[in-house]
Amino acid sequence: MNKLAGIDCTLTVGTDIIAPSLVVRDLGVLLDAELTMKQHVNKVASVCFYQLRRLKQMRRLVGQDLTAQLVYAFVISRLDYCNCVLAGLPKTTIAPLQRAQNAAARLILGLQFRDHVTPALQRLHWLPIEWRVKYKLCLMMYSIHTRQCPAYLSNLGHAVADRPSRLGLRSSQTERYDVPRCTGTLGERAFAYAAPTAWNSLPAELHTVNEQKRFKKLLKTHLFNKAFY
Repeated sequence: MNKLAGIDCTLTVGTDIIAPSLVVRDLGVLLDAELTMKQHVNKVASVCFYQLRRLKQMRRLVGQDLTAQLVYAFVISRLDYCNCVLAGLPKTTIAPLQRAQNAAARLILGLQFRDHVTPALQRLHWLPIEWRVKYKLCLMMYSIHTRQCPAYLSNLGHAVADRPSRLGLRSSQTERYDVPRCTGTLGERAFAYAAPTAWNSLPAELHTVNEQKRFKKLLKTHLFNKAFY
């Protein structure tokens, strides 16, 4: 970005001059010029807290069960939407989303702000934001592994066993995927790097699960234990 600061990036189309934008929206995701994702995170967190304030007003009227359903519909769904783009971000960047999730858990269980939130997340069996991102990456890799995804997605994952250079090696007998070489943290946030890395970190027995429903259950249990124990 600093290298482009002194360059005129405007486009002239007919009589109109189009200036570059620092933030653009794509499928509801805000992408800033430096891909820090801070604007997107802050926007999502702001919307979530707005919905939580509205739901708090009716908490006593509708009860815990209906409150939980509303929180899932208006808050948790927003936290999970396109959360793969948050892979590899610093914890300080995704902290607003974690605060929103914590507030949602406190609202459902009727806790005060000063109450410790970790037992609440465990009681609701909610993965923290960082682990929800990893869950989504692994789930998408499972669809690649089982060939239940579009071609544009399957082209981003290459099994180690399919590499001719790996034939005869011990790694060719596993269900692991190649992780491309990257220079810098920005490249490590790409799906082609983050998703295989997340998949390779799973226990080998998860790689061989044939049923998606069972894989999701075992995956969440594994990540839940990693997050809290």
